[in-house]
Amino acid sequence: MDTDTDTDADVALTRRLAGGDRAALADAFDRFAPTLTRYAWALAGSRQDVEELVQDTFLTLWQKADTLQLSTRALLPWLLVVCRNHARNQARAVAGRAADELPADLVAPEADQEARARLRWVRDEIDALPPLDRRICELCLIEGHSYTEAATMLGLSVGAVTQRVSRSRARLKKAVTHDEH
Repeated sequence: MDTDTDTDADVALTRRLAGGDRAALADAFDRFAPTLTRYAWALAGSRQDVEELVQDTFLTLWQKADTLQLSTRALLPWLLVVCRNHARNQARAVAGRAADELPADLVAPEADQEARARLRWVRDEIDALPPLDRRICELCLIEGHSYTEAATMLGLSVGAVTQRVSRSRARLKKAVTHDEH
């Protein structure tokens, strides 16, 4: 399919969803779930969290279908943003539960120092990247900007940012598994 046909199909699918057509939700799931699942794996660390993100994204689509307005006429970018927002909420909830489980005065200083050392090691690995790759990692992986936002800030294409992040993640993953910090 070409891009115009895809966006026309997205607009038609969105209209069907807005009309309460349950088959449209199934069609949206069949069409976008594989892509959303791959994206969710970049945001979450467990199969359960990934499945929850995808499910929450489609639930949000269903709940907001009647008010949904696609600025680009394409549904996938909207779904990816919703998925990212659910991932951020999920991370905040996990962090909140962790904070509730261990009061700050009961956290072992050794554990705190170990966590800081691990983060320092990751930060050192990022600092060793070429300047542009380092800045992209800071924007996308540390500050939480989308690839599109980072591309706009740096005057690059989204594809270039995606490729550089992927390459940097692979380098960091290799360093972690090879060095076992």
